Amino acid sequence: MSGIALTVTAATLAAPVAGLLCHRAVRRAGHARLMRIDSPAGILEEGFVRIGGIDQWISVRGEDRGNPVLLELHGGPGAANSVYGVRTRGWERHFTLVRWDMRGAGLTFARGGAAAQGGPATFGRLYADALEVVRYVRERLGVERMVLMPNSFGTVFGLRLARSHPELFSAYVGTDQNVLDAGRDTSAYEATLARLRATGRRRAVAAVEAMGPDQLSWTTAQRSTYDKHCTASDPLTLDTMKKVVLGSMWLSPLYSPRLMKAYFQGQGFSATVTEGTAGFDDWADGTRFEVPFFVFQGDRDVITPTARARAFFDAVEAPVKAFALIEDASHFASFRHPDRFLELLLTHVRPVVTGARAA
Repeated sequence: MSGIALTVTAATLAAPVAGLLCHRAVRRAGHARLMRIDSPAGILEEGFVRIGGIDQWISVRGEDRGNPVLLELHGGPGAANSVYGVRTRGWERHFTLVRWDMRGAGLTFARGGAAAQGGPATFGRLYADALEVVRYVRERLGVERMVLMPNSFGTVFGLRLARSHPELFSAYVGTDQNVLDAGRDTSAYEATLARLRATGRRRAVAAVEAMGPDQLSWTTAQRSTYDKHCTASDPLTLDTMKKVVLGSMWLSPLYSPRLMKAYFQGQGFSATVTEGTAGFDDWADGTRFEVPFFVFQGDRDVITPTARARAFFDAVEAPVKAFALIEDASHFASFRHPDRFLELLLTHVRPVVTGARAA
C-alpha cells in the first residue's frame, strides 16, 4: 500500500511540474522567434569576444545598422542584462543595442565559472574592460561615438567614463541612477529601516541597525545583506524582482537552468567589485559633462533614491540635459516599462544624437 501511495503522490506532484516546464518551453520557443532579426540592413551578433584577457559575452542587435548605437553597462554588480532581450526587443528598431555581460556576470561568468574570470572582480579591472569594449564596438561597427546607457551600479562606471572620455560618447543616459557621495547622505538607509519597522521585521531591523549608517565601514557581506533587506521591504521593488528580473530569466531563450544557477553564482563572485567604492564622491569628481546628459528614473526608486538622482542632475552642466520620471517604477525602471523608456529615448536622446551625427 505504501508503495502505491508514494507512486500516486509522485505522479500528482510531477503533473504540475511537467505542465510548468512545458509552458516554459512553449514560451521560450516563441521568444526565440521574436528575437530573430531578418531585415536586410539589420545586425545580429551574439557570442564571446576576447576582452581583458578572457572571453566575455557581447551581443550586437538592431534592425538597421544606420541607427545610433546604445552601449549598456549593467548593474549589480553581477546583474547581467542578457536576460532582458525580449523586454527590450522594441528598442532594436530604433537603435543598435550592444549588451555586454561583464567579467564575473551572466553568460561571461557561466563560460567557465570563477576559474575563468582571470582573478577576483574589481572596480578597476571592470573599468578597464569597459574601455576595451568601447574600442571593440567602435571598430566592429565603424562608429566614432555611441550612447552610453548604464543602469544601477553600472552608472558608477558610466559617470566616470562620461567625465573622462567624452570623445567616445554621443550622450549619457542613466537609469536607476546611482550617485555616490562618500556616505554623507543616509536617507536611503533611514528609509529602509522605517519600512522594516513598519512591517514588524524585528530581526531585519536589528541586522540593519547593527551595520550603522556609515557605509564606509560596511563589509561586502553587510552591503549584500542591506541590499536584500532594502529590496524585500519595498513591495514595488520586490514585485519587480519577481516578475521582471526572475520572470525574464525564466523565459529567456538564452538561459537554461544551469545558466540560471550560474547567474546567481556570478552575483556572489562579483560582490567584491563594491569594495572601496563607498568612498567615491560624484559631487567632488565634478558635475560638468561635455556630452548630452539624460537621467530617466523610476518615480519610486528606493535602491538608488529618485531625490538624490534629481539633486545631482540639477547640478549637472552639460550641452543638453533632460530628466524624466517613469511612473509606477522603482528600481529596474527601464525593464519594468520598456515601452515608456523607449518613448523617452526617442523624444529626448535620438534627436540629439542623430542631429550631432548629421552635422
